[in-house]
Amino acid sequence: MSEESGKEVLRDEEGVEEVLMKYREAGKIVAEVREQAVTMVKEGVLLLEVAEFVESAIREKGAEPAFPCNISLNEVAAHSTPAHDDKRVFGNDVVKLDIGAHIDGYIADTAVTVDLSDENGRLVEASEAALRAAIEIIHEGVSTTEVGAAIERVIREYGFRPIVNLSGHGLARYVAHAPPTIPNVGQRSGVTLKENDVVAIEPFATNGAGKVSEGSIVEIYSLVKAKPVRLPAARKLLEEIRKYNTLPFAKRWLPRVQLDLALRNLEAAGVIRSYPILREAARGLISQAEHTVIVKKDGCEIITA
Repeated sequence: MSEESGKEVLRDEEGVEEVLMKYREAGKIVAEVREQAVTMVKEGVLLLEVAEFVESAIREKGAEPAFPCNISLNEVAAHSTPAHDDKRVFGNDVVKLDIGAHIDGYIADTAVTVDLSDENGRLVEASEAALRAAIEIIHEGVSTTEVGAAIERVIREYGFRPIVNLSGHGLARYVAHAPPTIPNVGQRSGVTLKENDVVAIEPFATNGAGKVSEGSIVEIYSLVKAKPVRLPAARKLLEEIRKYNTLPFAKRWLPRVQLDLALRNLEAAGVIRSYPILREAARGLISQAEHTVIVKKDGCEIITA
């Protein structure tokens, strides 16, 4: 999801610990669901079955999905969630499972890659090792340029390329992608991390070109700004999607009556935005690993482990 402004600062204000506890609870829930979901990712299993399990399990544990369960296969990197009637099953695939949960708007985000091909273990290891390397150097005062350089170094040492136009990100209340950006490559300038910043570290490794571009499939949207629309079906749909606040939602979560017409109308009016799937530019395979951490003075706390 694209980066939004509005990162809240958790340092000197009252209630900081209460807010951090909500992040931690969301992290605990999403980690438990991730581990359960990984066991379901097997050849012949419906992608839709896994996505619906993830979203239902998050709710059953007392949280809400922060975004639709993303299940991205092979050269697809992100923004891929099953349609309501999706009949696809897992095969000989490199599967990225990206899930998020929130408590009262406070989000934890995590991802893992499952290699059903049994041929791309080193690619999976590259993103996981890059994640570990980044987490090891995070502390108050570290620059995001240092974090990006560590990620890039490890991925290239494994013989792969980082995805240059995907990144980690901050997490703010009801904002799944907030500042600061955590690059997956070294950059000339960046942002200094502060104590109690909540950030998602998200390396992507590929044997392709190292860049993603948008595809034509869209199953995820988010509310940009509610405003009057004339089409009755669009007005009705707008009332339905208000409950997701600014967080992304899946097309399959919505009532089917005149849905495509209403979505087109709302998007044309600037009420919602769409998230097309993201594919590797050279159709290379992609692996992904992600944890959410709370920045501390002398390190960081992983809340999705």
